[in-house]
Amino acid sequence: MPTPSTARPSLRSFATSNWLVGLTLMATPVLALAQATPAALAECAAIAGDSERLACFDRISGRTVRPASEPKKDTAPAPPASPPGSDGTTTTVAAASPAGSGSMYDKAWSFDPSTPRYDISLYAPNYFLFGRYTTDLNSAPFDPLVGGGVLAPGTELDSTEAAFQLSFKFRLWATDDRRWGAWAAYSQQSQWQLYNDTGNASRPFRETNYMPELILSYKPALRWGELQWNLLNVAFNHQSNGRTDTISRSWNRLIASFGVESGDLGLLGRLWWRVPESDDSDDNPTISDYYGWGDLSAIYKWRGQSFSGSVRGNPSTGKGAAQLTWTSAPLLGPLRGYVKLFSGYGETLIDYNWNQTTFGIGVTLNDWL
Repeated sequence: MPTPSTARPSLRSFATSNWLVGLTLMATPVLALAQATPAALAECAAIAGDSERLACFDRISGRTVRPASEPKKDTAPAPPASPPGSDGTTTTVAAASPAGSGSMYDKAWSFDPSTPRYDISLYAPNYFLFGRYTTDLNSAPFDPLVGGGVLAPGTELDSTEAAFQLSFKFRLWATDDRRWGAWAAYSQQSQWQLYNDTGNASRPFRETNYMPELILSYKPALRWGELQWNLLNVAFNHQSNGRTDTISRSWNRLIASFGVESGDLGLLGRLWWRVPESDDSDDNPTISDYYGWGDLSAIYKWRGQSFSGSVRGNPSTGKGAAQLTWTSAPLLGPLRGYVKLFSGYGETLIDYNWNQTTFGIGVTLNDWL
C-alpha cells in the first residue's frame, strides 16, 4: 500500500510547480529577446515610429500582437457627412441623440429613442393670466347682442380680464428611433371677464378659441457648424370660437414648421395655407389679411428663465402682430412666473381684425419650447 506522500503531491509541491510554470511564461519574451541577434535588435531600434518599433520588438519576442485593422471597441464611428454643397460647405448628419440630450426640440417632441412610443406632453404654453389689460377693448362684435337676452342694456365689457390657455399633445405613432412621429394636439384659449359683475353679464367668457390639430413630426438631424435643424412638422389645424351667427369665427389651415437651434437659442418658422371655404360658410373671409401667411418665433433660455418673441403678418396688407414673453425660473413646483406683451391684430379670433396692445401677468407650466 503506497504511503500518503507517494499517493498525491503535497500542497507545497503543487504551489512550487505552478510558480515555476508562471515564472517560465513570464521569462519567455525576455529569453527570446536575449537570444535575438544584435542585427535584429538594431533593426528594431532604428525604426522611428513608436508603434512600429514596439511591434518589431514584440515580433522578435514572440508576443501576440492584435492586428492593426482590429477596431477599438470603445471608439464610436464618426457621423456621416453629406457631399459638399455648391458653396463648398459640408452638412453633417447628426447622430441620434442619447438620453439626456441638451436639444430643446428633442425634449419638446420626444425625439430621444428612450422616450415612450405613445407619449402625452405639454404643447403650447399652459398659462393663467391673473390680469390682462388692453389699450383698446373690442366691443363691436357684441353690440348686436346687447338687449337681446344675452347682455343686459348698458352692459360694458371691462378692459381688464383674466386669460388662460390649456394645451397638450399625444403621440399616436412613432418609428423605433423616434425620428418620425404622428401627434394629435389640442389647445384652448379663453378670455374671461373675471372682474365684471354688472347686469346679466356676470363674469362671462368674452371669447374662447378651440384648436385641434393633427401633426406629422420629423427630426432632420442636420448640422451647419453650431446650428442644428432638428424639427420639420406638417400639420392640419382647425381653429374656431364655437359661436354662431354674427360672432362666429373659424378657419382651417395646413401648416409647415421648421425648427433650428444653437445652444440655448431656438428658432421656429411656420408657413401656412388656408383651406378655402365657400362664400356662404366663411365667417371671416379676410382673416389672412390680418393673420398673414406665417410667423417667426425665437426663444432664449438663460439661468432657468426664458425670453421669447414672435412676429407674423401679411406683407401685402401691412398688417400683423408681434408678441414678447418672459418666463421665470420655477417658483412653486413646476409653476413659473409669466409676463406677456402683445401688439397688433388677432390675439383671439373675435379680434382678428382689431388692432390693440395687451399686457398680462400670471403663471405658466411651460414655454412653447
